[in-house]
Amino acid sequence: MGISLTAADVLPQDAASATLVARVFDPSVDGPSVVAIRGEEVVDLSALAPTMSSLLERPDALEIARTHPGTSWPLAEVLAATTNPDGAVPRLLAPVDLQVLKAAGVTFVRSMLERVIEERADGDPARAEEVRAKIGAIVQGHLSKLKPGSAEAAEVKRVLQAEGLWSQYLEVGIGPDPEIFTKAPVLSAVGVGTDVGVLARSTWNNPEPELVLVVNSRGTPVGATLGNDVNLRDFEGRSALLLTEAKDNNASCAIGPFLRLFDDGFTLADAKATEISLDITGPDGFELHGVSAVSEISRELEDLVSHAFGAHHRYPDGFVLFTGTMFAPTEDRDRPGEGFTHVVGDVVRISSPRLGSLTNVVNTAEDAQDWTFGITALMTNLAARGLLG
Repeated sequence: MGISLTAADVLPQDAASATLVARVFDPSVDGPSVVAIRGEEVVDLSALAPTMSSLLERPDALEIARTHPGTSWPLAEVLAATTNPDGAVPRLLAPVDLQVLKAAGVTFVRSMLERVIEERADGDPARAEEVRAKIGAIVQGHLSKLKPGSAEAAEVKRVLQAEGLWSQYLEVGIGPDPEIFTKAPVLSAVGVGTDVGVLARSTWNNPEPELVLVVNSRGTPVGATLGNDVNLRDFEGRSALLLTEAKDNNASCAIGPFLRLFDDGFTLADAKATEISLDITGPDGFELHGVSAVSEISRELEDLVSHAFGAHHRYPDGFVLFTGTMFAPTEDRDRPGEGFTHVVGDVVRISSPRLGSLTNVVNTAEDAQDWTFGITALMTNLAARGLLG
């Protein structure tokens, strides 16, 4: 993949005081283990927590993550094995396992407008700039400070419908109900240092850097991490009914590098203040940089969680929730007016000072490593290791 990772590359700036947990694939047991990151060491927690889901259900999860003894490996060696597996040293995986992978869409005004543009351009990047120029200023002026679901939002909807500018994306962006969808199957997420996949036949696609909340079975957010909700703009732009093909492909959901548990030093309020940077470096020398502030989200994080979880829907193993992005790149990469799209070999770095950095390399979904370790394999492996029961 052409990348290497060091502790400085992946750890949050305040790692010494952070409660960090993760998952590794341990070749010695031919399966995954839950671990804690303590300084320069990776400590196995699997004797008390066979899955990340089970750890996050425990009232003493913080204590276990900070103090439970176990086999350990140098973080530097684990990171080296993550990008260049040697068959002996554990490598990092996505830091979640049995949690359902959910996502909230159209939660920032900028990305909402880009979705409207995709729709009006019928997924054709060559038409996007023309559509953007035609409707962007009009809609932006109406929507920049609206509270979703408010009486003011309802009035804006009425006006835009009268002007023929209403869209299904505006409905979920400023209406009473947000878009909540299932991003990918359980256990299919990839972690730091691996390939992410876009369909080979997609001609307009982009990363979506997001804050990801991790929520237990009681609907309580217990931690946060970073995510890349890889998206195919041409597919979704042709029809919202192609959302699954646009969002759920091999290696199209990246989460990591670690899960930071909420504690006295890092709370949900701190997560709300997160700024997420995106840096893309292409094999062609192309570079793109952007910053997304979670504080500019149009809905409260608790509101998004309540639309996913409640009397209407339970998650016995918990869930993760991608909270949306304001980043929708419009910079031209190849031809004027066609905006940005990935090429194979792009290095995508999503980072935040208090959550670390998630770095992946773009490949086609067809050529990225196949997802082969599912729920049956996990249960069989944990049972053979005597970790169930």
